[in-house]
Amino acid sequence: SGTELHHIGLSQLASLQIPCFQEEVLSIEYDNLYVIHTSKKTYRSKSLILATGIKRNMLSIQALKPYESNGISYCAVCDGFFYRQKQVAVLGNGVYALHEGKVLEPLASKVTILTNGKEPLFSLSDLGTMEINTKKIQSAGGDPTLQWIAFEDKSQLPVSGLFVALGTADSTDLARKLGLYIENNHIHTEKNTSTALPGLFACGDCTGGMLQIAKAVYEGALAGTQAVSYV
Repeated sequence: SGTELHHIGLSQLASLQIPCFQEEVLSIEYDNLYVIHTSKKTYRSKSLILATGIKRNMLSIQALKPYESNGISYCAVCDGFFYRQKQVAVLGNGVYALHEGKVLEPLASKVTILTNGKEPLFSLSDLGTMEINTKKIQSAGGDPTLQWIAFEDKSQLPVSGLFVALGTADSTDLARKLGLYIENNHIHTEKNTSTALPGLFACGDCTGGMLQIAKAVYEGALAGTQAVSYV
């Protein structure tokens, strides 16, 4: 199974004394080196492999779906500047949502994190100037773009944009922030798993095609050898 394969991989890393850090990756930047920001610290690397699978936390609130691409975005780094000095919201209750809010904080006039009835998984002391709303979302409105979100208690929040940051960031989220080409929600790669950025490779389900363990293992081995050769 996938879980068993995961544990085998971890044990092989341990036998080779290769450190493995189980931390949530929040964002990646490229400036000659890859700068990886996690929930705990920052790492720098000459080469990087994206292999965190496909996105499974898509927007499921039916009232918001009509506004995808009409006020709803999945990337604060990509689209935040469209909302300069406007009121925006971030949908999510994890550290990833907090991070996206921090990206928007210096741009927007007001940032509100919407947890949609869930408990926040981050410290409220980290909100800074942001606000948090834990009410369940009931409806949304605006024509043609999103202008407000309403909650179960009938209260409304005026917004010009909503940024979806459910769960954790996956490979596609991270690739989009790096400016890579995304096709059908998959990272575009060459046959050798390379991408448009030097030293950056992607493999497994995040690149599309046959979503099977055998394919992911092969591409992982190929990406690993390519990264070693690059360094």
